[in-house]
Parts: sequence; structure tokens; C-alpha cells
Amino acid sequence: MTSLVSIIIIAVVVIFFLTIFFSFVPVGLWITAYFSGVRIGIFTLVGMRLRRVIPSRIVNPMIKATKAGLDLGVDKLEAHYLAGGDVDSVVDALIAAQRANIPLEFERAAAIDLAGRNVLEAVQVSVNPKVIETPKVSAVAKNGIEVMVKARVTVRANIERLVGGAGEETIIARVGEGIVTTVGSATTHKEVLENPDKISMTVLEKGLDAGTAFEILSIDIADVDVGRNIGAKLQTDQAEADKRIAQAKAEERRAMAVAREQEMKAEVQAMRAKVVEAEAEVPLALAKALREGKLGVMDYYNMKNILADTSMRDAIAKMSKTDEKDNPTNK
Repeated sequence: MTSLVSIIIIAVVVIFFLTIFFSFVPVGLWITAYFSGVRIGIFTLVGMRLRRVIPSRIVNPMIKATKAGLDLGVDKLEAHYLAGGDVDSVVDALIAAQRANIPLEFERAAAIDLAGRNVLEAVQVSVNPKVIETPKVSAVAKNGIEVMVKARVTVRANIERLVGGAGEETIIARVGEGIVTTVGSATTHKEVLENPDKISMTVLEKGLDAGTAFEILSIDIADVDVGRNIGAKLQTDQAEADKRIAQAKAEERRAMAVAREQEMKAEVQAMRAKVVEAEAEVPLALAKALREGKLGVMDYYNMKNILADTSMRDAIAKMSKTDEKDNPTNK
């Protein structure tokens, strides 16, 4: 009974150690690599474990590269993995580049991958050009008519400029700038409608792909629409602004005239007050003259007669004017 327990304990210990061994030493992955033609030592795989590198992330891409005829070292792949790169994507890109006869070295592919770009997609775009569609770009011709243009830009990835080169946003912005420049230099919007290829030629001549990760193959104008009459709208707005300015100035002049009128009325009232004041002094002056003997009684009566005669004449003149107004045919 004791011997049976000892055998069971030994068997459990052996199984435990074998489990730890095979989990730490990827024997199955080493066998797969060996029969796939990849010569990699078992201790190299153990070293990967110690360096916290997942061996399958290195061995499987090496198997693909070896089958594709690429000669890649374990150290390069492991270094790229430790740098945070996607080893599988880089190997796929190298295989695609080899099949498409595109010169691409591992160091450049690794640099592109570490720069944050999808190196496999870049190789695919280099083989199969990509079409970038710009949004509608609004521009105004010299006659004030708005023209809205949409373009399709066919680009091919430039492997040499992928690291440090500008992306699609820069291409779209530069094409939009070229469209605005071309439409703005046209005398009328009809020139743009008649010759939309003029936009393509102008944009291509500017070399808009300089400093970008792409090579522009063609620029095709997909749609041209006529928009608003910006010139007429600006003239209308200017006329409305001028009218408001004129109205404000006229209102200012009217207010000044009203104020002047009120001032003149006040002056008239002041003059009338002076006249009344002067007329009030006449009786006093007459009384003083009579007391001092400077004015006789007959002189006073003669003055009264003259005043009465003048008043009568004024009344007759007013009656004559009234009759002439009422009976204009008597003239």
C-alpha cells in the first residue's frame, strides 16, 4: 500500500514538472518550426520566454517568411516586437512587396510600422492605387458667381516617403486650394463649366504631392455645380448699408433742423416780449411828456386821430383782400 502511494506521488510530481516544462519550453512550436524549414534553437525559444516575448509571435511570421523565400533573422523580428511593432504585419508587407516586385527592406518596413502607419496597406496602395474623393469645394469666379467643385484624386503610396510624409488630409487640402485658385482666376463661371479639365491641369502643375506619402496619378473633376451669386449679394448688402448710413445722416439733419426751429421760435417769443415791454413804456412816456409840457393836448388828439385812421385803413385793406380771395373772377 505504501509503495502504491509513493508511485502515485512520484507520478503527480513528474506530471507537474512536465506540465511546467512544456508550458515554459515551447517544444511543439519548435517541432513545427523545424519541419517548416526554420532553424531555431530550443534555447532561443526559452530565452524569448525569459525576455517576455511570445515565441509564436516570432516563429509563425518566420515560417511565413521562410516559405515565401525571405531571409529574416530572429533577432530582427524579436527586436521589432520588443519595440512595440507588429511583426506579422511587417512580414506580410514584405511578402506582398516581393510578389509585386517592389523594393522594400525589413528596416524600412519596420520603420514605417513603428511610425504608426499600416505598412501592409501602404504596399497594397502602392500596387493598387487609391481614389481619394474631396468634399465639395466652394470657390467664386471673378464675375461673383459661386462654383462648387468635387474632385477625385487617384494616388499611389510612395514607400520612400511614408516615414515623415503627409497624409490624405494634406492631399485634400492642397487640391481644394488649387480648385479655389483656378476658379478664382477665371473671368466668368462659364469658363469653369466649359473646361473643367483646366482645374485638373492647374492642380497637377503645382506638384501637390511634394512632401506627402503619396504620388498623385490623376485628378478627375467629378461634379461642378453653380451656386449663389455672391457678387450680387455683396452689392445688395453694400447698397443696404449705404441706405442705412444715408437714413442716419438724414435723421441727424432733421433733428438738427427741428432743434434750430425750436431755437428760432424761442427767439421770436423773446423778441415779442421785448416789443410788449417797449409798447408798455409808450403810455408812460406820453404821460410824462404831458406833465412836463413837452406834448400838448391837441398834439395828443392828433396822434389819436392818426392811429384811428391807420387802424381804419388796415381794416379796409383786410376786407379787400378777403373779397378778392372769395371772388377771384372780379379781377
